[in-house]
Amino acid sequence: MAKIEGFRIKNYRVLQDVTLGKLWNMQKARPLTPLTAVIGKNGVGKSSLFDAFGFLADCLKLGVEEACNTRGRGGFDRIRSQGNDAPIEFQIYYKQTGNARPITYELAIDTDKTSRPYVKLERLRQRRKGQGYGRPYSFLFLNEGKGVVWRGEEQGQQINDEESAFDLIKEILKVGSGKKEESREKAVVELQDKRKLGIATLGALKQHPRISAFRQFIEGWYLSYFTPDSARSLPLAGPQKHLNIHGDNLGNVVQFMEREHPRRFKSILNRIAEKIPGIDRIDTEKSPDKRLLLRFNDRGFNDPFYAQQMSDGTLKIFAYLLLLEDPTPPPFICIEEPENGLYHKLLETLAAEFREHATGRKNAPQLFITTHQPYFVDALKPEETWILKKGPDGFSSIRRASEDLTVKALVEEGLPLGSLWYSDYLDAR
Repeated sequence: MAKIEGFRIKNYRVLQDVTLGKLWNMQKARPLTPLTAVIGKNGVGKSSLFDAFGFLADCLKLGVEEACNTRGRGGFDRIRSQGNDAPIEFQIYYKQTGNARPITYELAIDTDKTSRPYVKLERLRQRRKGQGYGRPYSFLFLNEGKGVVWRGEEQGQQINDEESAFDLIKEILKVGSGKKEESREKAVVELQDKRKLGIATLGALKQHPRISAFRQFIEGWYLSYFTPDSARSLPLAGPQKHLNIHGDNLGNVVQFMEREHPRRFKSILNRIAEKIPGIDRIDTEKSPDKRLLLRFNDRGFNDPFYAQQMSDGTLKIFAYLLLLEDPTPPPFICIEEPENGLYHKLLETLAAEFREHATGRKNAPQLFITTHQPYFVDALKPEETWILKKGPDGFSSIRRASEDLTVKALVEEGLPLGSLWYSDYLDAR
């Protein structure tokens, strides 16, 4: 399954320039772990970091202008870092499979003369087989909606700047002689709508498998906007394979798991019974108007409790475990502050569950968590943990906990990481 090894965000709210993990030009850095957690005080940018992934996914799905306006973002000027007129930029360094050569995706979003956001630059690049170092070869380069794309799995070319891209386009089109070059490998492209990502269009074409794979990777991201109130809704009956981002189809997924994966579902119930005292059985019931009711049977009572009567914490734990036990899980799962509404002694258990599912099987999803709860941090390892801190200029910086050798040594001696966080030791470093 595809994994993000590193990413960089520039000019997105308080994240004026932050990098996590490994990039193509930072080969000595360690890649992100299967479970990555970002900790920080209130107001340092954890929600902005979470939303940056959602914004990128929305750009692919909706286009950059609508992405700027949806989910309460308030438009491009509200999400661009204050006092800055540079583009919002993203860089993702990822592997499609464990042994694949990493691919870098770069995106820059700016405003045009009418102050509307558009895609200023978009690029995908990858080193060739046997190329251990040096600048990767671009196989997609779009500037202002115009550029070059290479077909297949291996082709590409060195493009260092916009001028070299322009020279390459001239070469392909043979501008001087008025003849168009016949080429199986590369083609000039011009997008009709500069507010749409190039990967959205080109990723739908069979002759661009690398672009298609990357598009599918982002489309598969799961960013949890789960709320217990949504899970208490009464959806129409009918099994559904995957939990949606709000969790209002929780009962439908239970119905699907009951029918298609009874043994796996029984395993989930056993895990929940271990973590939430008293829960003996969870199933569904159809109401007379074909609505789906989610039932929780308590050992001490004859009659079941329905989801509308269950605590926020019970619904949340159940939803997370159901998400993790998905037979075909999303490749990347992002959860903001999973501790909200949960009993503190459940948090270390939940963190252990997250790590087990991120590392325990071949096609495991990659998990990205934001938190500020010490009990959750207690279960984390220094290499999994990133500390986000706001500087005197109002912008945030980030560092890996394992980069501090003293912190690493203290944890190895048995001092929990959450205790260091609770005492402000990590934030003061």
